[in-house]
Amino acid sequence: MDVKLECKLEMHKFGILTPFLTTFQDEDKEGKNAAANAMPSHKSFMIKKKLAKKMRQNRPIPHWIRMRTDNTIRYNAKRRHWRRTKLGF
Repeated sequence: MDVKLECKLEMHKFGILTPFLTTFQDEDKEGKNAAANAMPSHKSFMIKKKLAKKMRQNRPIPHWIRMRTDNTIRYNAKRRHWRRTKLGF
């Protein structure tokens, strides 16, 4: 499998241009990308526990926290989207 690197400039929400490297992998015989099959269907117990903890952490803050802090804490700053930010294990 060949890996190609490409450098692009991305515009952030603050109007800053930053370069970043992207990798493109050639598709295998079935036409599927190898990175899409990164998580095995048979997971170890430790990985399953870590995934369960990350699922519990990935939720909005309770409404009573907003009321208690007079709306100074409005959202969960550590919220993670499944497609944008990967866990890395």
